[in-house]
Amino acid sequence: MGQWERFLEPYKQAVSELKVKLKGMRSQYEMENTNSPIEFVTGRVKPLASIYDKSLIKGIAFEPSETLAKEIPDIAGLRMMCQFVDDIEHVVELLRARKDIKVVEERDYISHKKQSGYRSYHVIIEYPVQTIHGEINILAEIQIRTLAMNFWASIEHSLNYKYKGIFPEEIKKRLQFAAEAAFRLDEEMSLIRGEIQEAQKYFSEYKELSTPRIHESHKEERGRAR
Repeated sequence: MGQWERFLEPYKQAVSELKVKLKGMRSQYEMENTNSPIEFVTGRVKPLASIYDKSLIKGIAFEPSETLAKEIPDIAGLRMMCQFVDDIEHVVELLRARKDIKVVEERDYISHKKQSGYRSYHVIIEYPVQTIHGEINILAEIQIRTLAMNFWASIEHSLNYKYKGIFPEEIKKRLQFAAEAAFRLDEEMSLIRGEIQEAQKYFSEYKELSTPRIHESHKEERGRAR
């Protein structure tokens, strides 16, 4: 195993374990038949090319080290998606209350959006990974955002690679306009939150009731065919 593989292995373990734990939070809401503030969870370990780019920006050596681990806290990254803006603060509170992670930094890019229009809530955590050589504390970043914010951020990320961070003025203006439109969408959806959740609950219950009937209908059709 090479130096980088050995260095990144605990990060891979951390992402894998945290995905299970954070998804488990959503499952617990479902078991209690309560609306979950968490829509879904994703995670990844930052590719070496991205770590290299970040090390250049930070002015640190591109080599496995404690300095690199400290200066690039999002080598392990997770995203938690929410349906509504109000859910984000709820999720942050859940993270703060957990005993298996330690919140070390918070960055509120929702109340204080970036100039580009980017909105998200970032939480830097310290997470203990158990290895055969003992415990290693890993820094990881959890981004909490709505589905609309995530759609915008994904598009902006792709364009950023295309233009290498230097956007044409027209594209920059349209991205900022789109970011505001996405946020207005979130605000409007929050105003009819109750109606949306009631409709989703009705739809889920309808699916559960109709599924057995569909299966029975298929059985009857197969029986007639014979």
